[in-house]
This record gives sequence, C-alpha cells and structure tokens, in this order.
Amino acid sequence: MWQIERATMRYKFKFQPYAHQLEALKNSWDKEEFALFMDMGTGKSKVLIDNISILYDQGKIEGALIVAPKGVYRNWERAELPTHLPEHIISDIVLWNPSQTKTQMQKQETLFHVSDNLKIFLMNIEAFSTKKGYEIAQKFLTYTTCCMAIDESTTIKSKDARRTKSIIKLGKLARYRRILTGSPVTKSPMDLYTQCEFLSPFILGHSSFYSFQNHFAIMQRRNVGSHSFNHVLGYRNLSELTDKLKPYSYRILKEDCLDLPDKVYTKRVVELTDEQKKVYESIQKYALALIDDGSVTPSTVLTQILRLQQICSGHVRLDDGELKRFKSNKLTELGDVLQEVSGKVIIWANFTQDIYTIVEFLERTYGPDTVVSYFGETPSEERQEIVEQFQNLESKVKYFVGQPRTGGYGLTLTSAKTVIYYSNGYDLEIRMQSEDRAHRISQVNKVTYIDIVTEKTVDEKILKALRKKINISSQVLAENYKQWII
Repeated sequence: MWQIERATMRYKFKFQPYAHQLEALKNSWDKEEFALFMDMGTGKSKVLIDNISILYDQGKIEGALIVAPKGVYRNWERAELPTHLPEHIISDIVLWNPSQTKTQMQKQETLFHVSDNLKIFLMNIEAFSTKKGYEIAQKFLTYTTCCMAIDESTTIKSKDARRTKSIIKLGKLARYRRILTGSPVTKSPMDLYTQCEFLSPFILGHSSFYSFQNHFAIMQRRNVGSHSFNHVLGYRNLSELTDKLKPYSYRILKEDCLDLPDKVYTKRVVELTDEQKKVYESIQKYALALIDDGSVTPSTVLTQILRLQQICSGHVRLDDGELKRFKSNKLTELGDVLQEVSGKVIIWANFTQDIYTIVEFLERTYGPDTVVSYFGETPSEERQEIVEQFQNLESKVKYFVGQPRTGGYGLTLTSAKTVIYYSNGYDLEIRMQSEDRAHRISQVNKVTYIDIVTEKTVDEKILKALRKKINISSQVLAENYKQWII
C-alpha cells in the first residue's frame, strides 16, 4: 500500500483529482486487471488516463489501446486526453479509421516506430467485428507493452458477438486490462461474465459461461413445440458474486460523491451518414450563396440553420412542405446512452419530428408503458397527469420526452438525475429553464446533462454557444452569418 501511495503522490497530475477519483486510482493503478464501475459523470475517464500515465512514468507500459463506442472514442482524442494527460508526458495519439488517407496511414505507422513517447491508439468497438480492425489491434498489442481498456464495457456483454470474442482474445496480449462502465449490469447479472472474462478468466471462478449461469441463475427447461430451451427464472448467490468482484473493482455512484458539482455536463459525438452529409452540404452551399448575394436577413439565416440542424437529427422540411427522413446515428447513440445510465431520464428535443422518432424507438425497445411525451400537441388536460406519472417513483414510466419550449418552464421533474438533449434550440433562457426542471428544490441527486451532437456541423456551434451562455438568435447571427453555416 505504501508503494501505491508513493506512486500516486509523486505523480504530477494535470488537474488534481476529486477524492473519489484518487481513491479509485490508489485501488487500481498497479493491478493487472481492474474494473472502474463508476457512475456517468464521476470522471472515470480521468482515472484511466492518470492510471495509464502512472504506469508509463513507472516504466511498466509503453502504450495504451483504448476501445470505446463510436460516439465516444473520438471524444477521447478531442477532449479527454488533451484535458487530463499531464504536460510532462509526450504522446503519439492515433485515431483508428478504416478508410484512411495517406496522411492518416502515415500517422498510424508512428505507433510502430521506435520511440520513448507514450503511444495511445483509440479504436471504436465496431472495428473488432472486422478482420482489418482485429489485425491492426493485434499488431499494436504485440509490438507494444500495453494497457488495454474497454470504455463502456457492456458493449462486450454478448458472449456470441464477434467483437466480444475478438476483444477477449486480444486482451491476453495486454500487460494490463481495464473496463469502464457506470452500469455493468444492464439486463441481468449474466452481463458480467464476458466483461470479467476480458479482465481475467479467474476472477469469477468459472471456466465457462454455462457454469457461471448455472451457479448464479435459477434455470428451468421449457418446451415449445418440438423445441426446448433453458429459461432464467431468477438469480441466486449474488452476494457471492459481489464478493468475487470486490478485489478487482471500484464502485461509486454519483450521489455518493460529496465533492462533485451538482451539475455535470458531458456530450456524445456522432457522425453524419453518407445520405445526411450529401443533403447537408447541398443546403450549406445554398445558404452560403444567399449570404454572398447579400440578400439575407437574420431570419433567413435562422431558417437555413434550422434545416441543417434538422438534417443532423434525421429529417428536413423542404420548401414544398415535403418531410424528408434519413437514418441518423443520433438515435443509435441515444440507445447506447440509455444503457449506461440508471433511473428515470428526461430527453429534450427541439423538433416535433424528433419527439415522434424518440417515442417510437423507446416504446419499441422498452414498452409503451415506460414512456410519456410532453410537447405542443399534448392535450392540456393530460399534461399534469403525465408529470405525476413520471414523478411517481413506483410507476413504470421511466422516460419523459419533451420539447423545452413546451415543457421547459414551471414543471418539476426531479425524479430524473439524467437529462439528455437530443437536439437544441437557439434560446439560452429556454435551455437554462429546461435544465432546471430536474435541478431544483427537492432534487436529492446530482444531475448529469448529456448532449448528443453531430460532429463538424451546426450542432457543435449551437452547443458551444449555449455552454458559453450566448443567446444565438438575439446576439450572434447579426454579427457574422457565415460562421454559423460553414
């Protein structure tokens, strides 16, 4: 323990960790396998970066392979590593891209050059379902003494998935292994098996999933026609399972972090699909032509920004009134986020079409009785009952889907500790009012705000302005139209 204390005390943090982060680091930094079961918003990314940096400082590793969902892995390059990686560490950070340019390929090759730099390779989880992704990860892990980390490790909970099998196999090549998630169990305790198998096959004490299942689940054989299958009736020996995990994990909930701020902000980044990109660029060119022509007003610019923003969400209303729909990665990312959080959730969306899309997705995924919606079309006589249903902790209603301009004022929605913005409006006051529906008197938990943002689009510009407390519609557009379009 003295050596652990000494290593963490001598390490030059870029930013001093919170008390719970330091505790996590002391418990984990020198262990070959460890799970950071830390609630969203508690800073598990910082703990991992500091852990990697200490191991590097101590001469125990040369690099790190960080695997994350598609909406998260780019954020490691853009935000997490620049924010938390200490200045005294010189690093080569490479982002995986399956279709690389010549420049990107040259950068990737730096991972295999002889160098004293800390080499960090960032890959999305989907890459491990491909031969190309598997082979480059294998090459990196073979060449480099590594820490391999799986961010949002429930992405490998499916024992039959190709990516799960690939990651477990590759994990054996890593000197240190880490998993990170706030919700290690999304559907059942059986979710833990493959996550722990990646860390070490010895943690749970079972050599196969079926042995693990038979020990911790109550099974019943069922016959349907000529087919028979095992059905899980319930679970047992869960205290034993908890005891097995304790030496290899650190668990903290947001409400238990006394040193955290009451509001925690984060974002999830997605890409435009090819179809979205084509339409986005077309409207972008049209808007720039209007500006260059000089026949433009703030209202005109707002209309074009509105259309660009709609495209990011997966739809756009054309001049003739036709509603054109696209597949959007935002919806997929919303599903991923919901698997990572616990308790009731507020989902705000700026567009009516977004409300329809989200509600349909939630009803299909979780059941009609888990969702309520609150927007312009919601009958006034039903609105109070909807709020009461959501606020009732005993009700099945878990998701409140609303429009900030309709539900952002006056409502008390303190049963939620997670607020997701699927799309934002331009009005700063409405944004702040909608945030305060959850963060107000009678809220006993810290609240996490998650913005789902499409990268390299107006989405990012709008969020940046709102975070800086800028009212877009009244202040910015009149100054520089083009900066909102390009």
